[in-house]
Amino acid sequence: MVDPIEQFHIEKLFTIGHIGNQEIAFTNSSAYMLGAVALISLLMLGSGRRLVPGRIQSVAEIAYEFVANTIRSTAGKEGMKFFPLIFSLFMLIAVSNIVGVIPYNFTIASHIIVTAALAFLVFFTVLIYGFYKNGLKFLKLFVPSGIPIFILPLVVFIEIFSFFLRPISHSVRLFANMLAGHIALAVFASFIPLLAGLGIVGYFGAILPLGMVIALTALELLVAFLQAYVFTILTCIYINDAIHPGH
Repeated sequence: MVDPIEQFHIEKLFTIGHIGNQEIAFTNSSAYMLGAVALISLLMLGSGRRLVPGRIQSVAEIAYEFVANTIRSTAGKEGMKFFPLIFSLFMLIAVSNIVGVIPYNFTIASHIIVTAALAFLVFFTVLIYGFYKNGLKFLKLFVPSGIPIFILPLVVFIEIFSFFLRPISHSVRLFANMLAGHIALAVFASFIPLLAGLGIVGYFGAILPLGMVIALTALELLVAFLQAYVFTILTCIYINDAIHPGH
């Protein structure tokens, strides 16, 4: 029997140390995070600065311009001061998601603790910068203009409630998509050896799940990029709220 959840298990590789009775371990998740950072570093630092870019430099420049244009279109020129943060988030999520599609690899975004950490990083960045730049005027974010006074308290409550729900929706969207897609891949892939073990008839029967695995793999590659983009565009929108809190 194939366990589709087995691919998400956290495994300890070695112990780093202890804080009180709590063990600090280096896990497979930590290794894939470090590997993603290494790949991104090689891409950005090893691309070069040639006038006529090569393949690696072209990929690095396309990624740079893609994120920069996304920020400018949603948060304006002032949002470019957050480019290092947003670019780092996009590249980490995109690279780790794509690496995770490779069979037998680990997907760090399939764990809610990872996506929640990234979402709360964005949330507190917006909250702190919003008050730093605008002071109490940042609270205008929760008071839309043009609302009749008799429903204003309800609208303010909804705005505040939705604001504090942002980290949840921001993290669960990425986590759920990566988790569900990889489970579907594992389930269809498990049918192939089961059917192939039935002989000649089974070999022909295994063609269907094999085709589904190929199609789902292509879809997962698309989803891997799209989820990185969605996380990035939402980050830009939230940062725009910190820069321009008025509705």
